[in-house]
Amino acid sequence: MDHSATTPVREEVVEAMLPFYRELYGNPSSVHALGRTVRRAVEEAREKTALALGAEPTEIYFTAGGTESNNITLRGAAKKRGKPGHIITSSIEHHAVLDVCSELAAEGHRVTFLPVDHYGRVNVNQLQAAITPDTFMFSIMAANNEIGTLQPLAEIGEVAREHQILFHTDAVQLVGQLPIDLKSLNVDFLSLSAHKFNGPKGIGALYMRKGAKVTPLYCGGGQERKLRPGTENVPGIVGLSLALELAVAEIEEKRKRLEALRTKMIKGLLAISETILNGHPEERLPNNVNVSFKHIEGEAILLGLDLEGIAASSGSACSSGSLDPSHVLSAIGLDHPTAHGSIRFSLGRGNTKEDVDYLLQVVPRVVDKLRRISPTYHA
Repeated sequence: MDHSATTPVREEVVEAMLPFYRELYGNPSSVHALGRTVRRAVEEAREKTALALGAEPTEIYFTAGGTESNNITLRGAAKKRGKPGHIITSSIEHHAVLDVCSELAAEGHRVTFLPVDHYGRVNVNQLQAAITPDTFMFSIMAANNEIGTLQPLAEIGEVAREHQILFHTDAVQLVGQLPIDLKSLNVDFLSLSAHKFNGPKGIGALYMRKGAKVTPLYCGGGQERKLRPGTENVPGIVGLSLALELAVAEIEEKRKRLEALRTKMIKGLLAISETILNGHPEERLPNNVNVSFKHIEGEAILLGLDLEGIAASSGSACSSGSLDPSHVLSAIGLDHPTAHGSIRFSLGRGNTKEDVDYLLQVVPRVVDKLRRISPTYHA
């Protein structure tokens, strides 16, 4: 129940990758036959990835994952600008965006961190009002990694086009979960990561619309048209493209099945007293359920669930040594005690109705046990 953190690699993806660790081990930059064979595999993977996203092959760049794609975009666009400018992002972005924006602010750029409503959605009117003459970039995630809320990408894209502002979206959680067609969506940059849709770890991609430009952050080679130099992770690239192709082919069937499981989970969990749902009730990822159990700590819930064989994640940052709750949960208005009692459950393609039934047996028992020793709970 923690598939938003990572997913198992599909068996057919592993099988497709293996030859590129063994007999097809050539460097794709080599001119000999083995190198040329591997180069063809990389370019075929690029074509498959582009097709799955509604993009052109020349708009796809392979990276190490979503974090690197975000850095290449934000830092590269700022570097390309050559002088301080203004970036608009949201207060609930992944740290792979927030931390970059904070560093750019320290370097002289102005950054607006837009608030969100209690569902975690950006207000497009507030976004438009924040624009200044030197605004050069929007970076708004497609779907939140903690609470699953979907952002109004189409409306944000219209504003970006109207004002000729570059628009980047961190779509790491969305790709493979919901359909996306970049031909009809006004997004200039999109980040994705293979391990979120049953592909390998350590490989991702950046979509960069034709005509949009950034200054490369690295030097040392001509790979990925000099945007991301270094010998390509060929097995990873092959695995990413196949995993994405398979995910997109199954997307509607998977969506319906996971939404049904998600609805069942939400109904069952909200039957527990003093429990609230975080995120938008409908405009959310099909696999995401984030709830707060009042009067108890998320870390304690996680330990209790782990003992029962259930893996989930907490909305608290306690495990990192911080007493502060998640910045996302704070941004949607949860007080600290409630935020600390939050748990994210995230479904994957292997989850079943039986898994959900088991979860709904275990969670009330764990919550009841913890509340019995809670100093703030009075049944």
